[in-house]
Amino acid sequence: MTNIEGSIIEIGSVSATPKNGETDIDRELLDSTLEYIRPALLADGGDMILTGVNGDTVHLELVGACGGCPISETTVTAGIERILKDRVPGVRNVIATG
Repeated sequence: MTNIEGSIIEIGSVSATPKNGETDIDRELLDSTLEYIRPALLADGGDMILTGVNGDTVHLELVGACGGCPISETTVTAGIERILKDRVPGVRNVIATG
C-alpha cells in the first residue's frame, strides 16, 4: 500500500521508487509548479495531491469538488498536464484519479 503524506491543502509526496528507474523530473520545480496551479483548483472547491512520480509520469489525486467533477479529465489534460509539460522538463504524462 502506498503511503500518502499531505492533505487537501498541501501537496503530498510518496517515497516510492519509480518502476522504470530513476526520474529526471526536478521535484522542487514540480512542487512549485503544482503550487502555481493549485489556486485555480481551490477557487472551484477542489484540490490535488501528488501521489507519485514514475519515470516521466506524474500521478495526482483530484480531491474535493475536482474529485467527482464531470470535466476533471479536461482539467487534467488541457490544464494541469499542459502546464506541467511546459514548465517541468521530463514530464510527459499526468495521470489523475478522484
